[in-house]
Amino acid sequence: MRYRKLGLLLGIALIVFMVVAVASAAVAPSSDPTEIKAPAGPDAAADRQIPGNQSPAHLPTTAAPRPAPLAVAGPGSELGTNFAGLTFHNQRRDADGGNQLSLEPPDQGLCVGNGEIIEPVNDLFTTYDTATGQQTGPFESLSQFFFGVHEIDRTVNPPIFGPFISDPRCYYDASTNRFFMTILMFARDPNTGAFEAPGTVQIATSKTGTPTTNPSDWNFFSLDVTNDGRNGEQTHPGCPCFGDQPLLGIDANGVYITTNEFPINGPGFNGAQIYAIQKSALIAGTTPNVQRFEGPQGPVPFASTNYQNGLPYSLQPALSPRAADFATANNGTEYLFGALEFGKKPFQLDNRLAVWALTNTASLNSTPDIHVKDTIVNSEVYGFPPAIVQPNGPTPLADSLKEHENLIDGGDDRMQAAIYANGHLWGASDTTVKTPVRGVQVGTAYYELTPSVDSSGVPSGTWVKQGYLSVRGDSVTRPSIAVTPSGKVAIGVSLIGPDYFPSAAYTTFDDSPGSAPTTLHVVSQATVPADGFTGYHAFPPGDGVERWGDYGFAAVDGNSVWVANEWIPGLVQGPDLANWGTYISKITP
Repeated sequence: MRYRKLGLLLGIALIVFMVVAVASAAVAPSSDPTEIKAPAGPDAAADRQIPGNQSPAHLPTTAAPRPAPLAVAGPGSELGTNFAGLTFHNQRRDADGGNQLSLEPPDQGLCVGNGEIIEPVNDLFTTYDTATGQQTGPFESLSQFFFGVHEIDRTVNPPIFGPFISDPRCYYDASTNRFFMTILMFARDPNTGAFEAPGTVQIATSKTGTPTTNPSDWNFFSLDVTNDGRNGEQTHPGCPCFGDQPLLGIDANGVYITTNEFPINGPGFNGAQIYAIQKSALIAGTTPNVQRFEGPQGPVPFASTNYQNGLPYSLQPALSPRAADFATANNGTEYLFGALEFGKKPFQLDNRLAVWALTNTASLNSTPDIHVKDTIVNSEVYGFPPAIVQPNGPTPLADSLKEHENLIDGGDDRMQAAIYANGHLWGASDTTVKTPVRGVQVGTAYYELTPSVDSSGVPSGTWVKQGYLSVRGDSVTRPSIAVTPSGKVAIGVSLIGPDYFPSAAYTTFDDSPGSAPTTLHVVSQATVPADGFTGYHAFPPGDGVERWGDYGFAAVDGNSVWVANEWIPGLVQGPDLANWGTYISKITP
């Protein structure tokens, strides 16, 4: 639920019905308010544009990175099983008898382990077999899975709204042979769809290493993040609130959720929140110990002096591919990675990152007494990226609305992923780059450092490498990253630009200091543009820029990496309002 324009959007957009014939369509607008999923709260770019924050460390635009472009080629010899994943049509038509809303982007998740792939997107999930790539589960509504209700019940008149859900995440914990899946939720008035308290993060933990999409195979825990004092927690400014973009990290002792906190029914931003949750209790299906770190107004303040005029946001907790990678020093340590560019528009640059450490995480198993500290490390330059141009192509929905083809949202420069593997902390994010052809485009910045924590719990980091993914005159966006036990690295991206309809691609390299990516391999090349409703003015707040991503995922499976990213598999189908899809690839570097 990222990359949105600031503002409270409580209304539900109008429905458009359409009939597609090859490259043209006829659409008849309707006043039916029950088709498009309303953006949440400051959905808008609640987390794309953090309100009221300005960093004094912005660099002049002349400092924008100018990386050497990667070669672009077809799939490499390391590519194994690969297949098209879930689509907009699956989300709207194939799940829960069609009692789903239209939405984009997919917010793709991916987790792999024990011979099983689980792919959640907004707002459904399914399973696949790792050996064949064949789908093994149904198209299961996440609303039904977590709550047993329809996203919108169209079998009654007037329809009944279910809770708002978004931002699925998924992870396979090899140390316990369990899958974890999370999602943001806050309530809606069943009759009007208006947003209301409570706000929660839902956590599902599989009971075995081979779960199905049936809720009976999972344990469930609801983490209340409303923060208005209703359950004895501290009351935060402007709350009741919801925890936007819940991010997921795991170590030997805990499951860590971080959020960006926004009021449900008004303006404001309360910074990042951290919730540490006892992993063993989630697995056992019992009530876990929880320790809450609640920002500048909380009982354990963040080191806000490091942030000058900005509140910390989008803190990526680290995931580790195997038990041997967990940081066990300091009675258990969980690292987090965060960006420090607090700008609100393209071309604002920074060259600092934040490294966080939660120490004494083993205390979650008794009396929680985790300590949180952060530090600033100087980094390569990164900055807020621009929107992306697509090639001209058939756009049935745009034609029916008499609008122009969409640009694609280039995202922002928050940290998209954090991985702790082989003693190194990895991160990846979108950034503005200058290319030899066509100037400013979107690229990927990646980071590898060796973190440590001193006796007082303060982290530090020594750089191993930093670098960029960039191509000549086109953009690479929404990076996912994973590292194998042997130190092989794979990054998956969407490749988009004047030369490429939105396609799925990847690159590989090693974690050694001298290794760097040289070639971007296109695994599935699209042949038509993205043609989704979020960019069109007929669907407020459309402004000509279609939402994308919002993120991809990568997962380690032995010595292989599975990557999943958004792409465009074909034209809009029938009455659908978008044509996004996902693509999943196994890579053995």
